[in-house]
Amino acid sequence: MKAPALPSIDYREILRDFQNLNPQDPGAWPLAPRLAVLLGLFLAVLLAGWWFVWVDELDALESKQQEELRLKDQFVVKKKQAVNLDLYVQQLDEIDRSFGALLKQLPNKSEVEALLVEINQAGMGRGLQFDLFKPGAEQVKDFYAELPINVRLTGTYHDFGEFAGDIGKLSRIVTLNNISIVASPQSKDGRLVMDAVTKTFRYLDAEELAAKKRAAEAAAKGGRR
Repeated sequence: MKAPALPSIDYREILRDFQNLNPQDPGAWPLAPRLAVLLGLFLAVLLAGWWFVWVDELDALESKQQEELRLKDQFVVKKKQAVNLDLYVQQLDEIDRSFGALLKQLPNKSEVEALLVEINQAGMGRGLQFDLFKPGAEQVKDFYAELPINVRLTGTYHDFGEFAGDIGKLSRIVTLNNISIVASPQSKDGRLVMDAVTKTFRYLDAEELAAKKRAAEAAAKGGRR
């Protein structure tokens, strides 16, 4: 069975339909021009909607999608933080305990004098002779003060080593800095002279911290004028 033949299109007749159209009476136009005009109007409406409405809407949609991705990333990060909150709290407690233990190694004002005596006794206990023991001016830091002590000792190299070991075993933090060891010009038995800066530290009390804070605030106000 043969398929029915498709009707042929007479393009010349269609072209004649577009000729001699009366623009003041579109209702009398043939079917082809009317369909062409309707199709053109439809495409013009689509183009105008795209240009004046849909472009902005698509930009807004893309912006919202990007914001959604950003919020999802923030959610993932905050979720991980919430899951690890107990671990963070535990680490913070450990840091507080470690800081407290270190703070206890810093003497207060009343204990500094006793610490200086301990340093002196540590040297004399090793048979060292103090030719100089001169505390310098305190240097105030964030929450502590640093007290340098210029010392000069005469003794043997072995005694110097034992003295440094004893300094490291003190209950308070004491350091030896700028160490210089030379032969003693006045000794005939090979004794040496060691020059060093011994530093000890003390924590600032509440009154000193408050005064330091007031000074910083006053300096900041003066800088803004």
